[in-house]
Amino acid sequence: MFEKIKALISEKMELDPSLIVPTAQFVEDLKLNSLELADLVVLCEEEFGVEIDEDDIHTLLTVEDLVNYLEDRA
Repeated sequence: MFEKIKALISEKMELDPSLIVPTAQFVEDLKLNSLELADLVVLCEEEFGVEIDEDDIHTLLTVEDLVNYLEDRA
């Protein structure tokens, strides 16, 4: 799952894949803004067929948080 998410983030957010590690924080490390984070949520919902609850979005701070969230709901 991590590799799929890494590829998705790298391609869609146009980021160097070497920056996308499990502990990378979306805002602090990957420099994603709120619009990019919203786009990432939509991309993940479409790609993995999982609805990310609006109340849960603020808990997804790192790549690993997102991976774990999607794995728990897949």
